[in-house]
Amino acid sequence: MESSVTAQASDGALANSIRALAMDAVEAAKSGHPGMPMGMAEIAVALWKRHLRHHPGNPAWPNRDRFVLSNGHGSMLQYALLHLTGYDLPMQELRRFRQLGSRTPGHPEYGYAPGVETTTGPLGQGLANAVGMALAERLLAAEFNRPGFEIVDHHTYVFAGDGCMMEGISHEVCSLAGTLGLGKLVAFYDDNGISIDSDKGHIAHWYTDDVPKRFAGYGWHVIPNVDGHDVEAVDRAIRRAKREKSRPTLICCKTTIAKGAPHKADTGAAHGAPLGADEVAATRAAIGWPHPPFEIPRAIYAAWDAREAGKRAERRWNRLFSSYEKQFAAQAAEFRRRMAGALPADFAGRFSALLSESHQKGETIATRKASQNVLDAVKAVLPELLGGSADLTGSNLTMAKASKVIGPKALGGNYLFYGVREFGMCAMMNGIALHGGFIPYGGTFLVFSDYARNALRMAALMKIRVIYVFTHDSIGLGEDGPTHQPVEHAACLRLIPNMDVWRPCDTVESAVAWGAAIARAKGPTALLFSRQNVPHAERNSLEHIEKGGYVLADAPGARAVIIATGSEVSLALGAQKQLAEAGIPVRVVSMPSTSVFDRQPEEYRNSVLPREIPRVAVEAGVSDYWRKYVGLKGAVVGIDRFGESAPAGELFRHFGFTAENVVKAVRSVLGEVRQ
Repeated sequence: MESSVTAQASDGALANSIRALAMDAVEAAKSGHPGMPMGMAEIAVALWKRHLRHHPGNPAWPNRDRFVLSNGHGSMLQYALLHLTGYDLPMQELRRFRQLGSRTPGHPEYGYAPGVETTTGPLGQGLANAVGMALAERLLAAEFNRPGFEIVDHHTYVFAGDGCMMEGISHEVCSLAGTLGLGKLVAFYDDNGISIDSDKGHIAHWYTDDVPKRFAGYGWHVIPNVDGHDVEAVDRAIRRAKREKSRPTLICCKTTIAKGAPHKADTGAAHGAPLGADEVAATRAAIGWPHPPFEIPRAIYAAWDAREAGKRAERRWNRLFSSYEKQFAAQAAEFRRRMAGALPADFAGRFSALLSESHQKGETIATRKASQNVLDAVKAVLPELLGGSADLTGSNLTMAKASKVIGPKALGGNYLFYGVREFGMCAMMNGIALHGGFIPYGGTFLVFSDYARNALRMAALMKIRVIYVFTHDSIGLGEDGPTHQPVEHAACLRLIPNMDVWRPCDTVESAVAWGAAIARAKGPTALLFSRQNVPHAERNSLEHIEKGGYVLADAPGARAVIIATGSEVSLALGAQKQLAEAGIPVRVVSMPSTSVFDRQPEEYRNSVLPREIPRVAVEAGVSDYWRKYVGLKGAVVGIDRFGESAPAGELFRHFGFTAENVVKAVRSVLGEVRQ
């Protein structure tokens, strides 16, 4: 039977190999989503066999095309393609789909299987990542390409389904992609009309958008009414998309979910559950696939194998880059450094000088302004810093002197006005970081981190270097009122595993925070900055600030420790002075980053926060987070309700953020009652 099925290795046989692996893996796991891989199999054949430029032997080749599976529940489509085309993803891993320790988790996870460019699960974010990748490609090309030397020249392809289209983030990023004219972005819309809910999953009762018109309104090049089961039709659409240079392209492919399954095709039953043994057997017969589970004929493997073609493509690029390097040695070295994610050799020394300068100046300014001063100093020597803001540039102060605005007609640049698109901004930054060549940062108000939270979580999960600049970090922003005053947000961000959060108290700590964020290659950082001015904190040394928590001001025989962050550090210092005048010595610990402090050795942490001394924590945020530092006998000066609309000074006094109230809290933990 093998020869009859595979003699020609027809497109139909290649598509059926995907269908077989998808339904077999889901059946073995007794869990998963077989319908989408079976429905998009011919689209995958057209793209991966005829257009996608990649090298399974070197998944990190810089000029590869990027492929993103935004409808990540159909992960077996990607795993099947990676296995069949020759990536280091053996059949055993497909057999272990969704099992503990496998490289084939339920949704594609960055860093697990080679060739997976991003983690996709929350729908729509893969589409946003792809927009970020396409933007990164365009910006790198503008910066490094020279006539005759297009060393950056690749496409970003993304598969997306109805769920991605329904999610609001798709509106945010696709609108911006159209405005920017990202011509090398090609999206495939899997229009199968099926979701999870009622009426056998048919979506006509709750989703009737005219998607082609919607994307045409965004300024996309739209190719409608493509038969997603006709490889030749899809191939023609891709060719049209690649000829379009000034607009991103949406290829609208009409498909049948679980194509080939006699009883479950075109039903919601095939979306998120195994087909069942009887339906799998019936599907094998219907599509003419007589092979046992997880068995692929040699001729099918040979037809899919992309290793030699990928090697040739990379060799051609290597020859081009070698010639480029001879003529543009400095640019070639810079490109290699940037794509490797390495910082300039002299960066540490330059940053140390900046830190010393901040210490010597001792300015009393808002930490958001201190942040801008750091950007002014480092952006000119760190060209990979790619900034932006969600329509709050003048408030976030994220634009530096060296910033150059990116626009539809400006192919290059290093600063993007994202518009009021907080979620889209953060997810695009994830894609930019994953593409390589940039360290993205973007700003909004801290309270709006809620809008973007899932993108922040994805960055932490993927362990990628992205910097989120969150200003207006407390009730200290004042008159805008409780809708804009973050209370729980710092604590929420600190709860995200692998997210470093810094809330600096002055210019010095702001510089340290930026330095730590830039240097951190294996995870994202949230920088929380104040709107209002904060005084410079006098210190004898710059030592230990980078450890996240340190003794800012000590006193011999300290009877208590006051822990504070951000603008509240000045309150702690004021309370220390009042207590000293009353004969009560206390230590002040500034803790700009609890996440970094918690990673320090126990010996260091105990030296900063001695176990035997009672503690008081002070932060203009929810108090519960600080209980782990102060213990049952300690106290927290915090705010456990929403704010009010009033000038900042009045609000701080109203909610008890005064040196006098901190003094009262210290006296309470010492068991003293002041007469």
